Amino acid sequence: MTLDIEKPNSALLDCVIVGGGPAGLTAAIYLARFRRKIAIVDAGRSRLSLIPVSHNYPGFPQGVNGRDLLNKLRLQLDAHDVHVNFCTAREIIQCADGTFLVNIDGVRIHTRTVLVATGSKDVRPEVAHLEAAILQGCVRYCPVCDGFEAIGKKVAVLGAGEHGVAEAIFVRHFADDLTLITTDFCMSIKESDRDRLQRKNIKLLDGNDAALLFDASGPAIDVELLDGSAHRFDVLYSALGLMVNSKLAADLGARRDREGQLLVDRHFQTTVAGLYCAGDVVQGLNQITIACGQAAAAATAIHNRLCESHDAALAVSGRERG
Repeated sequence: MTLDIEKPNSALLDCVIVGGGPAGLTAAIYLARFRRKIAIVDAGRSRLSLIPVSHNYPGFPQGVNGRDLLNKLRLQLDAHDVHVNFCTAREIIQCADGTFLVNIDGVRIHTRTVLVATGSKDVRPEVAHLEAAILQGCVRYCPVCDGFEAIGKKVAVLGAGEHGVAEAIFVRHFADDLTLITTDFCMSIKESDRDRLQRKNIKLLDGNDAALLFDASGPAIDVELLDGSAHRFDVLYSALGLMVNSKLAADLGARRDREGQLLVDRHFQTTVAGLYCAGDVVQGLNQITIACGQAAAAATAIHNRLCESHDAALAVSGRERG
């Protein structure tokens, strides 16, 4: 379904999907094939669009570009006459009867259920020409996704505290030449963590106020420290954390963990009845395949919920006629 955001849509939909990344698109494909009346809205900021090549997504032996994968998923959805609406959901309101109103750029869409697939956003490192560095694979965010591609390269991890140490130790499985550049050298690295880094042969640098620059001719990341020393790396993993885009659901009362990820049951329903979620906004490992699996489970649960509601309504109607 394509929304006309110039005027309110009075039809009651089965589901509005907020987010057009791999989770949202997968959920939309499933629900369209379940013959459900749906709409999908997307603000156009999927993390998948930043991935130059993913080698973890099944079915692509040579890897797949993130934007290409998004386009393939959209084409698959288009085949069911459902199209992504590129606009922003501002608010979700739950009505007294359990249905929802989704405020999309000032227009309220009425729906029985909502699936939130708004994902997360990486805290960006201050690297000059960052977008070009990401496209060249010199700045990366996810060693689970692409640590394999770091084998044989000179690698740095940029982070702080226990999280930075843990990320460096994980990357060390792939990289023989590894440096942790900590953004809070004096405060964040405990003596026990320094020992762990040393045992793993991971070098440690004070990255406080370091200048980070992408050199396209390398390609490489140049790091200039306050002490005047300069270092060059083939790959920089940014471990500065995530900002989870869960506020839309949280404002409705959905519970979150300390990191801001939404808490769900085994059907990926939040603590608000009828409000589901999938993808990086959910507690767990942030991977494309997992996002798609969560979306498939959530979409099936939504379909079953709607079937049960329909059957219950028919039963009540039958009793009233009797």
